[in-house]
Amino acid sequence: MNSNTRPQHQVLIIGAGAAGIATASSLLARAPGLDIAIIDPADTHYYQPGWTLVGAGVFSPESTARPLASLIPRGVQWIKAAVSAFEPEANCVVLADQRRIGYQQLVVCPGLKLNWGAIEGLEETLGRNGVTSNYRYDLAPYTWKLVQELKQGQALFCQPPMPIKCAGAPQKALYLSCDHWRKTGRQGQVKASFLNAGAVLFGVPDYVPALMEYIGKYAVDLQFGHNLVAVDGPARQATFARTLADGSRETVVRPFDMLHVVPPQIAPDFIRNSPLADAAGWVDVDPASLRHRQFANIHGLGDVTNTSNAKTAAAARKQAPVVANNVLVALGRLARPAVYDGYGSCPLTVERGKIVLAEFTYGGKLAPTFAPWLLDGRRPTRLAWWLKERLLPPLYWRGMLKGHEWLARPTLQADTSAP
Repeated sequence: MNSNTRPQHQVLIIGAGAAGIATASSLLARAPGLDIAIIDPADTHYYQPGWTLVGAGVFSPESTARPLASLIPRGVQWIKAAVSAFEPEANCVVLADQRRIGYQQLVVCPGLKLNWGAIEGLEETLGRNGVTSNYRYDLAPYTWKLVQELKQGQALFCQPPMPIKCAGAPQKALYLSCDHWRKTGRQGQVKASFLNAGAVLFGVPDYVPALMEYIGKYAVDLQFGHNLVAVDGPARQATFARTLADGSRETVVRPFDMLHVVPPQIAPDFIRNSPLADAAGWVDVDPASLRHRQFANIHGLGDVTNTSNAKTAAAARKQAPVVANNVLVALGRLARPAVYDGYGSCPLTVERGKIVLAEFTYGGKLAPTFAPWLLDGRRPTRLAWWLKERLLPPLYWRGMLKGHEWLARPTLQADTSAP
């Protein structure tokens, strides 16, 4: 194909979420005037980490949404369309309307797909019959409505198999709801259960003791190996596939008055069916450089990659400068590649006003931002809540999305050219 017959950009970014906009801004901060285009069909950009607090009545939903057009960096072309396919050998992507857009360097960060349809009966009952989820903008307010109105009965909180974005979010909903019921004298009347498809409460063991204290404090029925497979909203029944110790499975049906669902999560269809995907459907990148393992001029970051870090906005905040740097190395604009260490952060809201601030890199190695005497992330603190409620939203809108790399400057590889 003659590249002159199609639009061509120095850098093409798939996805205008946190990762995509932050990468574009970090690129421009290093190379003003770079020819960048972002492809995304959405009208609205969401600050998704805020939805946990919407579901607890702390944030308004409107405060977590802004028009996408207002966030595209100046000088970046926005192509308002969906991608349908990749042609990496031809250095182009195919849009849903069959247009082809060429690139020198491609950055892939469209996020992941919430697979609501994988749970039988769920889509028909979401937002009614006591079935809610903080994983959707329009449903998080319903979570808070249910929490306020529930006087007694069974409240079920679910977590699907990994990977999911913000692995702590399912239990954040649990803790904040239980905190409200406890403070309003309803803890004995409302029986809360946390049904986790996995085998541990949290993947980094250092944070589990503090979390278990709250499981006990709220008298939560904690069940592992329970994966939600079906919901009957009108009958108020949830069906779980339970994995037994010998590896066999059985079906468990639980009644509910409130059900907080976290859907299974997979890569978007156009990623899973592309040459960019690994066997599990995720974009196949080197975990340190975030460059594609097969195609040297393709980079990936955010929730869509197969790296083992936690899928959080904090991870994207650290990844974006690494990718920006490495794209410019590939273009010959910079000399030294940058390295991503797997940093992710999960502010676990254990009660209104206190947070266990989990910060860790690849392998679950603790990576605290602050000295322990100031903020010990392994213990619930009011300072961590203040960071989550007051500091992180402006850090996101005015820092990360604008290319200000506060607390996110990338680590460069050591220069080995010297004798």
